[in-house]
Amino acid sequence: MSSPLVVPASARSWITYPETSHFPIQNLPVGLIAVEVEDELELLPVSAIGDQLILLPTLVAEDMISEFEWPLTPLTFRRLRRELYSLFKDDNPKLRDNAEIRADSLAPMHDAQLLLPMEPTSFVDFYSGIHHASNVGRMFRPDMPPLLPNYRHLPVAYNGRAGTVLPTDYEIHRPNGIQKIGENVVYGPTKELDFELEMGVFIGVPSELGTTVSVDQAESHILGVVLVNDWSARDIQRFEYQPLGPFLGKSFATTASPWLVHIDALEPFRVAQVQDPAPLPHLAQKASGLFDIHLEVSLLTPNMAQPEVISRSNSKHLYWTFAQQIAHMASNGSSLDVGDLLATGTISGESPDSFGSMLELTWKGERPLVMPETGEKRAWLQDGDTLIMTGYAQGDGYRIGFGEAVGEIASAP
Repeated sequence: MSSPLVVPASARSWITYPETSHFPIQNLPVGLIAVEVEDELELLPVSAIGDQLILLPTLVAEDMISEFEWPLTPLTFRRLRRELYSLFKDDNPKLRDNAEIRADSLAPMHDAQLLLPMEPTSFVDFYSGIHHASNVGRMFRPDMPPLLPNYRHLPVAYNGRAGTVLPTDYEIHRPNGIQKIGENVVYGPTKELDFELEMGVFIGVPSELGTTVSVDQAESHILGVVLVNDWSARDIQRFEYQPLGPFLGKSFATTASPWLVHIDALEPFRVAQVQDPAPLPHLAQKASGLFDIHLEVSLLTPNMAQPEVISRSNSKHLYWTFAQQIAHMASNGSSLDVGDLLATGTISGESPDSFGSMLELTWKGERPLVMPETGEKRAWLQDGDTLIMTGYAQGDGYRIGFGEAVGEIASAP
């Protein structure tokens, strides 16, 4: 197995970009764009540096990088990042000084139609944010301990729908569903539309049915890390989830960001993890699998000129790690498949301004948010609202970013 590629903080590229760019030479993520070729849309694998797309097939055709198959594996992704790092390093003239190939292999990012980085084969949503779980317990079980007895022993999860995992900037229709209003059971559009601030991993190496995955080897199955917004209809969910869990209140839409960030790029941002009681042996991870990644949620209403940040959180608030989630999922012999998307669940911090959902920010809608620019109040998301999630790990003079996961709310079908 090749060694991890951790690009030094001091590394610079001949492509210029500000220190706040999500895509410095230390990152080099991969994704897909749609391009029109002879009146048909084709999918094109790309990377990113600064505000430029790197058109990977062009670099392959010009013998600038090695050939690869899509989707990548974690190891071919690592090799690709190593080759791109060398090619875009400030002291390498190979592409820098070839104006013709440079013009053909780079394109402005703002012109691109960014897609999901790979087609999801399944979607699993965990519940690994301990502060979110505690807040929900305080709201709905005030006479009981906030966390249920199993929470600190296993990564709680449910299976969602792969077919409604959507790319950024995809319209989110307000879902219809069955709700209980007073003593009446009715069918209609949700009145309590919410977001959930999450991260997720796409699986790039499968496992065999009937085998398990070691927690210390689990990260080797990760192709890349993304942002996830698992949209939620709280009133529909509240009536349907007992005793089997979420269904229509969650399955209507999940937004994932367009860039796969390799786990190597996040290596400098690992942080200490505390779990009490100690996990069972098959979930006891030797090295910490938590990362210091700043997360932000912004809201733009139709009457606002600029989005307003409504939440600032951090992935270090997770209780269970990516690796523990993967090991737990496979611990009964269930297979991992290429394209599986495993999301963390809502990532809330301890302070009210770091809560990762409207449910918490407005405390069940009882304390509506007020938009400073317009004075508008929001207990839940309304039609026409745009929700923007973004995140980055802050290095010494650079950021490892994920871009944005954006969705605009449309009326119910």
